Amino acid sequence: MPAPTVIIDDSGPAPVIRLSGRLVTEHLSHVERDFASVPAGTGTMNIDLDGLEALDTGGAWMVSDLKSRLEASGAQVEITDSTQTRLELIHAVVAAMPAEEGVEAPPSGLVPWLAGIGEKTAGVGASAMSLMSFVGQTLASLVTCLFRPRRWRTAALVSQMEETGFNAIPIVVLMSFLIGVVLSFQGASQLRQFGAEVFVVDLIAISILRELGILLTAIIVAGRSGSAFTASIGSMKVREELDAMRTLGLDPIEVLVLPRVIALVIMLPILGFIANVSGLLGGAIMSWIELGVSPSMFITRLQENTDVWHLIIGMIKAPVFAAIIATVACWQAMQVQSSADSVGRHTTISVVQSIFLVIVADAVFSIFFAELGL
Repeated sequence: MPAPTVIIDDSGPAPVIRLSGRLVTEHLSHVERDFASVPAGTGTMNIDLDGLEALDTGGAWMVSDLKSRLEASGAQVEITDSTQTRLELIHAVVAAMPAEEGVEAPPSGLVPWLAGIGEKTAGVGASAMSLMSFVGQTLASLVTCLFRPRRWRTAALVSQMEETGFNAIPIVVLMSFLIGVVLSFQGASQLRQFGAEVFVVDLIAISILRELGILLTAIIVAGRSGSAFTASIGSMKVREELDAMRTLGLDPIEVLVLPRVIALVIMLPILGFIANVSGLLGGAIMSWIELGVSPSMFITRLQENTDVWHLIIGMIKAPVFAAIIATVACWQAMQVQSSADSVGRHTTISVVQSIFLVIVADAVFSIFFAELGL
């Protein structure tokens, strides 16, 4: 059974592509490279099939595809064959090929625009309902564990406290220290114009203790620990480990979500307190260098003019921010589909939503405490 061959004859006025052998499906792999290497031209070309011993639909498709490629480059291609049945087979294959469908233009106008807004609004509503449902499931698992202490995952809780809290101390300390330095330097440059340099202590203390210390710590934790929560649980879902847990009678929320939420609620206030101390230290050092405010004077001004409520308000915010970050991160992990791309996408969404909701919560707290006169 001779394999097919492709020979290009350039001796005549027009190039001739001569095919010979058995151009059938089982032999097509032998000539795929030869068909692909046929040079395109702009003149007249001829495909001669007289040398073929056999041709089936696979071979006919190869010939028609070659003809289409050459014509797309500007050549005029003619197929010649003394056997009319082979030409009819090629024509039949060409006629049976599906027509290329055009790309439908996106709808435009006021009505499609309004429809798009409606779809996005409905999607936001559905996401909010899904998040509320997830919060309810988490609270139900928490209540169950409170009444059944044996169900607590102590090892997982301690491990998550180490990962989300202890391991995050260096970046939190560095960030807060630099924020204190920047606040002190910028405040000094402005207050010096009015001879009120000593008030930089009040600026640093109120800004860090009340707002920046815990807010920036929450943002760092959202980017560091929140993304890790989504990526780890989302990867487990892609590998169907959550389904395996359910098969074994284990609740993924109780095993995976609850330890992470509780660990973050415990550790974020501690990280916030460390951030406050580090920020005040950075501000004190820069005040000493830039303004000549000695550490003893800084501490005295801090004790005399800074109400303890500024610290308490910041600490009150911390568990709420932690619950938001952990819940949103784990909820987004549960929305992951069966692909690695979905894990990355939901991890990004998790961080963005967590930071957004933390800032919204901080604004609500600010308005609430302002109305209370605190």
